[in-house]
Amino acid sequence: MRRDTFLKSLAALAAAGALPLSARAAANVKMMIPANPGGGWDTTGRALGKALNDAKVADTVTYDNKGGAAGALGLAQFVNGSKGDANALMVMGSVMLGGIITGKPPVKLEQATPIARLTTEYNVFVLPSNSPFKTMADVVAQLKKDPGSVKWGGGSRGSTEHIAAAMIAQKVGADPSKINYVAFRGGGEATAAILGGNVTIGGSGYSEFAEYIAAGKMKAIAVTSAKRLPGIDVPTLKEQGIDVEIGNWRGVYGAPGISVEQRKALTDMVLAAMKSASWAESLKKNEWTPAVLSGDAFAKFVDDDFASLRAIMTKSGMV
Repeated sequence: MRRDTFLKSLAALAAAGALPLSARAAANVKMMIPANPGGGWDTTGRALGKALNDAKVADTVTYDNKGGAAGALGLAQFVNGSKGDANALMVMGSVMLGGIITGKPPVKLEQATPIARLTTEYNVFVLPSNSPFKTMADVVAQLKKDPGSVKWGGGSRGSTEHIAAAMIAQKVGADPSKINYVAFRGGGEATAAILGGNVTIGGSGYSEFAEYIAAGKMKAIAVTSAKRLPGIDVPTLKEQGIDVEIGNWRGVYGAPGISVEQRKALTDMVLAAMKSASWAESLKKNEWTPAVLSGDAFAKFVDDDFASLRAIMTKSGMV
């Protein structure tokens, strides 16, 4: 084969995303983070971007934060502005599914391309340091007495902490449709509200509250995992007689309209990043549980989780 013909063939393969990672130039990745800075999606997106760099599968990673409506605003921007872009990624997760169910946005998640699930993080419920309550039992007692008087603070409507609050109410015999849930656009806003005593109880991923718990500015009273989290001395809801378990998984999607080859190349990049030392450090630092799932298996998981969340939210009066 003539050299010029070979180079043209190589270029065509690279454009189609069909070359192995070792033979392709590193990508310039555009990361959509459909939340304000400071929350779980922001931390996840930037940790993944660093891992892509460290794994040498991305030359540069740029970030675009677009918060609001449980990720629906960022999803709309991503779907409408990234069509056919083989280097575009969007952070998403169970919170987005819940937001779509409650908010019914004009764009659909199915318009984007499933790439991979990355992690699962369990929620922790905390009290402000000056709270008159000391335990989850205290909160539950007040919830039974007057559901509306307990102000729950957390992420957008349909977030895992919102769903968990409704499930707690249901399990303890309170009316879940009467819970007083205050939704915030990002983890930073929710944290400020808890620290300021503007909510009764707050919920989020443990990593978002860890420094404030350690400093005594928040009191952790329950986690939503089946068993206590490693190295974290906080009782589960189940230990306290409340049969609720729910995890907050996070993943990434690619742009609409990319080819099968481009999807595979993007998936390979993400999987390579998750084998990096940088990603291992992020897992440990943020108390994330690895939950890697890619391709059609990930797409099916999302469909199944949609159905499960819709059933729980409907039963709880959230839809």
